[in-house]
Amino acid sequence: MIFSEKAIKARQEKAAHALEKLGKNVLVYSGEPIGKPGGLDQTYPFLPHPQHYWLSGIRRSGCIMAYSPGEGWTSFVRPIDEDEILWEGSIEVPEGCPVSMLTEWLKKHSSNETVVTGAFPKDTIYKYSEEADWLIDDERRTKDAEEISLIRQAAKAASAGFAKVRFILEDPKKAFSGLTERMLQIELEAEFMRNGAHGTSFDTIAAAGRHASVLHFSPSLREVKPDDMVMIDAGTEINEYSCDITRTMPAGGKFEPRCKDIYDLVLKAQLAAIGKAAPGIEWHEVHKTAARVIADGLVQLKIMKGCIDDIVETGAIGMFLPHGIGHMLGLRVRDVGGKLKGREKNTYAGASIRVDMPLREGFVMTVEPGIYFVEPMLNHPERREKYDCFINRSELEKWIPVGGCRIEDDILIVNGGREVITYNIPK
Repeated sequence: MIFSEKAIKARQEKAAHALEKLGKNVLVYSGEPIGKPGGLDQTYPFLPHPQHYWLSGIRRSGCIMAYSPGEGWTSFVRPIDEDEILWEGSIEVPEGCPVSMLTEWLKKHSSNETVVTGAFPKDTIYKYSEEADWLIDDERRTKDAEEISLIRQAAKAASAGFAKVRFILEDPKKAFSGLTERMLQIELEAEFMRNGAHGTSFDTIAAAGRHASVLHFSPSLREVKPDDMVMIDAGTEINEYSCDITRTMPAGGKFEPRCKDIYDLVLKAQLAAIGKAAPGIEWHEVHKTAARVIADGLVQLKIMKGCIDDIVETGAIGMFLPHGIGHMLGLRVRDVGGKLKGREKNTYAGASIRVDMPLREGFVMTVEPGIYFVEPMLNHPERREKYDCFINRSELEKWIPVGGCRIEDDILIVNGGREVITYNIPK
């Protein structure tokens, strides 16, 4: 078992308590494998729906967790069949009732309405319940000790990969002839696996120079130049629990002066945002903290002009910081997130944020401010008309070659503040 029986029982009790107010039976499906287009009998690697996995610790397809008010949870598991034995071997099937018994369970509990969530089949006769979905996810937002332990393990494996890349970039001529973004990706991911990672938590981003202005740039065969900033955004996963880290490093071990100005400003914004995060603090306030630091810094560098409050509140800062400060992390790289019930707005300081609620103890969040010189966005006619009063166009042009810079750490919200889980990866 990936999780202890005690941890699974505690999660089920939390979810059951939350669902009591609903007064309905709830079926949470693990899901089925997805076939590859034109792949005949080939499927993508199966990933269970996060709600089912969190409730059960089971990573098997075709399974269902069934909740009934006053009774709690029953696990229904797909038994092994002959085809599976032939192709996969005699795998160990988790304990639980055979899925064939679900019909009997539904008859027994027919006095209550039944709703579904998770990766439920399209042909189900039961209605999807947004309320049940939200109630379970709200319990999942707070990570327990065993979940946090897996995130820490993932971060430890990732630290080895980032150390390898930093070593290579300190003197790329000694490490490789014709060092490319793709070569950095290969070395990074190989070191992840050597140090215990089960896989990457998302497609690695490795971007040098102007490529770093693309938020999710796929590594290319472009050679890294001596004065480039190189942005690496990558993470590992262990049993589907993830870390997510970004470091921006100088090729050759030393930043070119303009690159250093931008890097120092992003680092200042990140440290301010991390320092703001604590239980009860609104996540959008963490975002606005970073946005204000960046706005002030860009004015000091004469890239922007005007009142800092106006730059932030009008959204003009979004020309250089176009994304939210971070997201929830844990079971998969984008875990739960969402906004507090009743909230409509989730755009602050020119960016849409993935989490719009007060922080709670046990939340694991990424904090990842950045500055990007995205020419198509900077030159967009409507944006220019709206925001050019805040931008020094004559000064801006010389900063375009910098590309972009992002720095990202993973933090755990604790009593009175936060702990930086990825503190041992140098910035």
